[in-house]
Parts: sequence; C-alpha cells; structure tokens
Amino acid sequence: MYITKIDHMNLSQIANSGQCFRWHQINENTYRIPAFGKSLDISQNGERFTLSCDEDEWKHIWEPYFDVGTDYKEAEQIIMESGDEFLKEAYLFGEGLRILRQELWEVLISFIISQNNNIPRIKKSIEKICGESGGNFPGRHELLEMNLSDKGLGYREKYIKCAAEWYEGCFNGTVPVQQMSFEKAKELLMDIKGVGNKVADCICLFGLHHLEAFPIDTHIKKILNREYGGRLPEWTASKYAGLFQQYIFYYELK
Repeated sequence: MYITKIDHMNLSQIANSGQCFRWHQINENTYRIPAFGKSLDISQNGERFTLSCDEDEWKHIWEPYFDVGTDYKEAEQIIMESGDEFLKEAYLFGEGLRILRQELWEVLISFIISQNNNIPRIKKSIEKICGESGGNFPGRHELLEMNLSDKGLGYREKYIKCAAEWYEGCFNGTVPVQQMSFEKAKELLMDIKGVGNKVADCICLFGLHHLEAFPIDTHIKKILNREYGGRLPEWTASKYAGLFQQYIFYYELK
C-alpha cells in the first residue's frame, strides 16, 4: 500500500471523461485500473490517494500514468485569465480531470473502435476483446489472430486489422512516432486506413500526450457552434488545448 497527495485529480471525473475504457469502479471512491500489464486499486479521499502498490511501482508506473509531472495549476491560471466564461464553467465542473499517459497501442485500437460509437458500446467491445486475452489488452500478434466478428465492431473490424499491421512499422523509422512532433505524428497516424482527423487527434492526445491536440467530435462541434459561433476560440491554440477540450467535453456530457 502506498499513500500520496495529488491536487487537481478526481477519479470519477477521469473515469467518465471518455479517454479511458477499462477502469472498473469497485465502490464510490475506488477504481481498479489495468495498465502496463498490471492492475492498480486506487481510492480517493479529497487530495489523498491510497494505492495497492509500493512506492517504487508508484514512481515508475503510476505517477507518470496519472500525469503528475504536468502543471495543472498553470492550466487553471490560463483558464481563469482567459475571460472565457464558458470555459471557466466547464473547468470548475471538471477541475479534477487529467490527461492520462496511456499505452499507445491500447489507445490506437480503442479510438478506432470509438468512431461513430458511444462510450457504453466502446467499453463492451473492448471488454470482449480483452476477455479472450485473460482480461489483458491483447498485443498486436494476438489481435491479428483473434476472431473479431463477434465483438460488436462492425465496419471498424477491418480498420483494427490494418492498425495492427501498421503498428510495428511505426517504430522502425529513423524517428519513432513517440519522439515526433504533434504535426508529424498526426500525419503518420492518418496513414492508417480508417484513421481520420478526429481519431488521429485523440490518439495524439491520449496515446502520445500531445496536449496541444484538439479533437473535434460531434459534442465539440455542438459547443463550438453554440458558444463560439462555429469558430475556434483563441485558447485552442494553447499548449493545453487538449486538456481544455476535455473540460468542455465532460461539461457537455453532464
């Protein structure tokens, strides 16, 4: 067991923000999180978190995963000084949101599944896929050999197979995708059949931690049209644009 204090973090808000699909709620304040081949039980009491791991595992796996190194107070200050009342309201509603540092492979497949889909169906499909892999997220070769026809994927099945074929190649270039700029990484991701602008932005944001990525789905389009006259507000050019997107996205789902 390890206990630590983290500000600007709310487990419930993160779990329901649409960026992660395998968290399991154990009780009101506790979640079980599978990631990196491990499983963590984490409970929250205000800014105090109790974790089912030792300090070494926390430092090397879960502290980076929860993005403890990013200055969320700076992001808060930018919002409060922006003069944008809608963004302020959204932030105050979901100020415990964080952009998790998830595994690229899992994010890649998860957000291909997310195309024209809703969160309950996405979770159900991913649960079925993981069920054939002992509860773990399957690796590339395992996924290629898996029968996906009964996983509720529809047309996305062929795109997942394409992504699995592409994935190994993304590490074989002179510069791995993890070391590319946001623009270069997005361009490379859009070479995958079935990965368009929004999905590529989601993968860059949630799988590569490019916080400047600003995914635009139907919810965000509705917000832009209703609140900003169909235009992109100035803060979408911020280095925290993807985090701000999460605040308004989560606020819209309320």
